[in-house]
Amino acid sequence: MRALLPLAVRSAWDRRATLLLTVLSIALSTLLLLGVERIRTDVRAGFSDAVSGTDLVVGARTGPVPLMLHAVFHLGSATNNIRWQSVQDLAAWPQVDWVVPLSLGDSHRGFPVLATTPAYFEHVRYGDRQALRLQAGKRPDGLFDAVVGAEVAARLGYRVGQRIALSHGDSHDDDDDHGSGDRGAPRGPARAGHADLPFIVVGVLARTGTPADRTVHIGLPAMEAIHLGWAGGAPMPGVRFGPEQLRKFDLTPREVTAALVGLKDRAAVFAVQRRVGDYAPEPLLAVLPGVALDELWAIVGVGERALLLMSALVALVSLAGLVSVVLAGLQQRRRELAVLRAVGAGPRHILLLLAAEGVLTTLAGMLLGLLATAAATVLAAPWLQARFGIALHAGPPTAPQWLLLGALLAAGWTASVLPALFAYRLSLADGLSPRS
Repeated sequence: MRALLPLAVRSAWDRRATLLLTVLSIALSTLLLLGVERIRTDVRAGFSDAVSGTDLVVGARTGPVPLMLHAVFHLGSATNNIRWQSVQDLAAWPQVDWVVPLSLGDSHRGFPVLATTPAYFEHVRYGDRQALRLQAGKRPDGLFDAVVGAEVAARLGYRVGQRIALSHGDSHDDDDDHGSGDRGAPRGPARAGHADLPFIVVGVLARTGTPADRTVHIGLPAMEAIHLGWAGGAPMPGVRFGPEQLRKFDLTPREVTAALVGLKDRAAVFAVQRRVGDYAPEPLLAVLPGVALDELWAIVGVGERALLLMSALVALVSLAGLVSVVLAGLQQRRRELAVLRAVGAGPRHILLLLAAEGVLTTLAGMLLGLLATAAATVLAAPWLQARFGIALHAGPPTAPQWLLLGALLAAGWTASVLPALFAYRLSLADGLSPRS
């Protein structure tokens, strides 16, 4: 058996031109299988990392998944808000350690605007319970101060000290009044904005790989201030307040979108969740982030499995090509195999030789696919982060990826056994006899 391996390597090298396409197709299959699994794993990790330090997400009574998507990932819209008094009551409960209120609804050049309190920068965690930190500048302390996420700063070229203006509602038009305060006034009710109340960028967050990278952060009083004189989602005609006038008003919010909650003891999470559900003044919902994300993955799991199935089908086609190449080569190798039989190799040795060639071909394709996956991860990670907010992490294969690689190798060995069995049945005379 020890002598068969070098013989299999030399035999495969002699037919390298024929096997090259098979190796490339197996490499492509490996790239697809590992790429889909890498994206699936990192997307899930990114969602979980965004709320690694939060015990409950509290909002108006709706579905757990819509509440999580809007409050944490700023996707979709809230069906209703919750009263500020409810947030204060929640913060006063003995089991509650901290509460971070969140108010959403406005945007800036397609990026969501999040109004919150200084507690957001104190208590919100991401990844392995890492605290948010500033790449430049300071936290907001003035009424019209703003801290932008790393992606917002990179995409729009913002620096500390720059003036920006917010837009009312969730708009994605880069050419209207979403830009800086220097671009001019809004163009009409359909594009109503807050260009007359510019904000100053006082800080830029370090990159986190979470929705914070794609968010403009302001204070809750600022959100209340820019909507004074508004009714029904539009400014009232003739009602305008300047920045100095707004500072004289009571800017305590009347309602917010949701609240992140941290508990003193995580063992009390279900008790607090039930208490929130029984809250009498208004209907509320408390969501455990992990449970809500599991529901989300159950919804999108069909798409994940479909992508994995498509990758597996590509791998199957590649292995079918391996079988075809080896079978076609047998017609040209009858004499070679017969000579091996004549010098003492038994049918079992021939079977092992061809099986070893198939496994070597599969291993070469898998190695090339692994290198291609690593290169694609490193090269595509910045683009995916900037375009879709997906943070890919280059690293050694994960446990599911090792299982996929093992399955691919086993399938390659199985595919090589079929032509090996065909060669096993060839007689010595069949290979040495001249054929017409």
